Amino acid sequence: MRIHHLNCGNDCPVGGAIFDGKSLGPLGHLVGHCLLIETDAHGLVLVDTGFGLKDVAHPHDPPARIPRFFRGLLNIRLREEDTAARQIEALGFKRDDVRHIVITHLDFDHAGGIEDFPGAAVHLMADEYSAANGPKRGFIPNERYRPRQWNEVTDWRTYAAKAGGEGWFGFDAVRDLDGLPPEILLVPLPGHTWGHAGVAVRRDDGHWLLHAGDAYFYRGEVRSDRRRCTPGLRAYQTMMEVHREQRLENQARVRRLSVERRDEVQVVCAHDPVEFERCAAQGGLRQRS
Repeated sequence: MRIHHLNCGNDCPVGGAIFDGKSLGPLGHLVGHCLLIETDAHGLVLVDTGFGLKDVAHPHDPPARIPRFFRGLLNIRLREEDTAARQIEALGFKRDDVRHIVITHLDFDHAGGIEDFPGAAVHLMADEYSAANGPKRGFIPNERYRPRQWNEVTDWRTYAAKAGGEGWFGFDAVRDLDGLPPEILLVPLPGHTWGHAGVAVRRDDGHWLLHAGDAYFYRGEVRSDRRRCTPGLRAYQTMMEVHREQRLENQARVRRLSVERRDEVQVVCAHDPVEFERCAAQGGLRQRS
């Protein structure tokens, strides 16, 4: 399987290095790191979608696809060329070639492009589907999920976490996703949302890539025994969490994995620009920023 790294969302929050740890000017840079996986017999598989074509064209038409609060807070830049649909076409594929979408969670910046691939089955944890489509109480739950981004989807495939089953490096894992090769797993990592999960992909060289979604936001939170995070991203993670203890526990587990299994597992998150740049360079793809 060949893995492409796509940046399907660009945020430029005011504060610069307070968010991304590297910008010299007043604006920072966060990405929307998605994966496009070429499989032999299962078509293209997209891991998260970032913002979609309809988000770019009609971000605030009621009911709004992009919440104004978050667009202002994150200074979101919506560009058609950044969408997964346009990047996939630029790689020489058709949108119909995407037969499966695996979602870490349904936050507005991860799920906006789902409807750009109407023939794809959408895979996610059952707890996430329930949280996004059920009753919501409070400002953040009502803002983070935008049902208009996925209300045309007809092929949902949901999975329950099974404790005590066949695990993955000490984590619970959902194997044998319907219609997908066994090299692609869902790894439940709740805390950021109730049904948040990572997506593990076994590469052709036998090593694993874990897309940890929003289990962490900053490169300093992994690959070292000591956690480091910028003030802006530390505050944002706290604001968005649904269960603090679960989030911090799962983040610590991902950090241990990145240290103890560094020769077997590459760990990436959804929004760190330095991680994305490294992955894009390894894959020989031009970075979109």
